[in-house]
Amino acid sequence: MRAQHELLHGRARLRPRYALFPLEGYPCSRLPHWPGVEARVLASPAMGAAFVEYLIEPKKGQQGAARADGRVETFLFVIAGAVDITIDGTRHPLGAGGYALVPPTVDLAVSATADSRLLVLRKAYEPLAGVAAPGPLVGDAARVPGEVYLGDTGARLQTLIPDELPYDLAMNIFTFETGHSLPVVETHVMEHGLWFLQGKGLYYLDDSWMEVERNDFIWMGPYVPQSFYATGPVASKYIYYKNVNREIPV
Repeated sequence: MRAQHELLHGRARLRPRYALFPLEGYPCSRLPHWPGVEARVLASPAMGAAFVEYLIEPKKGQQGAARADGRVETFLFVIAGAVDITIDGTRHPLGAGGYALVPPTVDLAVSATADSRLLVLRKAYEPLAGVAAPGPLVGDAARVPGEVYLGDTGARLQTLIPDELPYDLAMNIFTFETGHSLPVVETHVMEHGLWFLQGKGLYYLDDSWMEVERNDFIWMGPYVPQSFYATGPVASKYIYYKNVNREIPV
């Protein structure tokens, strides 16, 4: 928040194929299934995304839910704090780094056991003929090994959701030591929703390098050129979504 005697300036960028948003400037929204909870809409179809992603910040004792509608699946990640989630009548306590993927046929109930910050992503599940839809998945990022990425020991990738055909989305965490980067400028059909968890660096989007830091959000649409270079005194870390394992509609 800037004082009245200071000039207004922002790093927010919205382009037809990408967006970069710092946390400042996001007004809070209200969501019907999260009564009284502060929520920010990070990505939505209104900007061109084929998914919705929220930053949700329940205080201790506040509750929320994702109601099953037979169409939309939900992924939840605990950035900070602690929550109890209930899936199909089973309670699971999640601390920072805990996550859950809930199919469209199952209700998710959330109760904050501490002041918390959550990422919640919702998208239409894409059925695959001959392959059964997956059941609920609950995990902890601390138990997911970081695999060396393309031979660079300073870049490690954690795959939170199995890379298997029943799953139509990936949620991964990338960690880069200072001075390390993606080895190429990527261009691909998958879109991303990316939340910067730690550190800072330079992100290449379309045709420009932009500074990014903790609490920034990036949306990358299909085929936007993209890359990342870590700077700063601590390792950079971000969690990102991509759509996978399905034929491209024609």
